[in-house]
Amino acid sequence: VQLQASGGGLVQAGGFLSLTCVASERISNSGVMGWFRQAPGKEREFVAAIRWNGYTFYADSVKGRFTISRDNAKKNVYLQMNSLIPEDTGVYYCAAGVGVILSEIRNTRAYAYWGQGTQVTVSS
Repeated sequence: VQLQASGGGLVQAGGFLSLTCVASERISNSGVMGWFRQAPGKEREFVAAIRWNGYTFYADSVKGRFTISRDNAKKNVYLQMNSLIPEDTGVYYCAAGVGVILSEIRNTRAYAYWGQGTQVTVSS
């Protein structure tokens, strides 16, 4: 599975951006797709994920501001980011995994497939 993330950019605090991840093939019915981000000098961290059954998961830092969704063909996943703050700055990566158990859904090691990342910069 190849993943292509897009939609990043430069935005002022309080603004919004929409990220898109296009998958080369449909993720299986046991799959999960997620977004992670990495700020300079920091480890890659979980942002949001959506399971094959539509259940969504969010990091506490983005809950209520970000929304993850997918298309019905289960090939693409989207991240709507509202009320952006400077702390949201980083490279955002799309990821996909199969057979990911709930306790591991926020763990980067649970995802076998990764996109190339798209830069999001939020200015104050």
